[in-house]
Amino acid sequence: MQLTSSPLPASTGPALKARTFECMGTVIGLTLPVGDPAEGQPGPDELTAATAVVERLFRDLDETFSLYRPGSEASRLARGEMTLPHASVQMREAYAEAHEWRLLTEGAFTPERPDGVLDLSGIIKGHAIREAGVSLLALGRRDWCLNAGGDVLVSGSPRPGSTEPWKAGVVDPADRRTLITGFALGGTNRHHAIATSGSAERGEHIWWVGSGARDAGFVQVTVAAADIVTADVLATAIVAGGTRMLDRAAEEWDVAVLAIDADGSMLATPAFQPVRGA
Repeated sequence: MQLTSSPLPASTGPALKARTFECMGTVIGLTLPVGDPAEGQPGPDELTAATAVVERLFRDLDETFSLYRPGSEASRLARGEMTLPHASVQMREAYAEAHEWRLLTEGAFTPERPDGVLDLSGIIKGHAIREAGVSLLALGRRDWCLNAGGDVLVSGSPRPGSTEPWKAGVVDPADRRTLITGFALGGTNRHHAIATSGSAERGEHIWWVGSGARDAGFVQVTVAAADIVTADVLATAIVAGGTRMLDRAAEEWDVAVLAIDADGSMLATPAFQPVRGA
């Protein structure tokens, strides 16, 4: 799958190097500014070690929450072999977080499929990115970009010691080779995360709410926020809830939103200035 929000190289500074792996049905990439270890900059070995930590975290969560793994805890819950009150603390905490988002979005985001099966895929990737970010900071890595299937979280700068932001590009859902716009993450921008949802992406965890999404016809929604879970959840909620949820998100959260209709028209908050062919 082509990435929807992807880091663009910095203009100057240490070379940006990336490592990738596949998990949760998508590609996860970690990018660091790599330079001379003698000058206190992370080298290739540090990038490899940091990627291994991130990969282990993603795989551990996938083993618990994936409905595509017959032996996962999520699959056992789906088959009725166990009930939520008897699930692991990790599962119950994730459900509680998802349920809180359901209340905050008035049901536009929900942790249950229409058939009643618990499905936390709409939040668990964002959770994995968030936890991976915490781990990277604990390792002493301050400058990095973590991209999981187009959902991006950054820290620091691609040019360590500066306020230069990381840059994400939003892809046109009608032409995956074309960028609609770019968005600065980090630096002096309070938004450090960006996420995209829609029929152009993996949208199996999105279920329409009332007639809002059908009326709006959003095929892609991109949300930038201070944290990745907020960005990821609200992008999903706006696709499901349509223009009413978009208005609610813009009023109640500190976010930037770009929503694209089926006919190619766009709705955007001021922080986004989409330009075809950007």
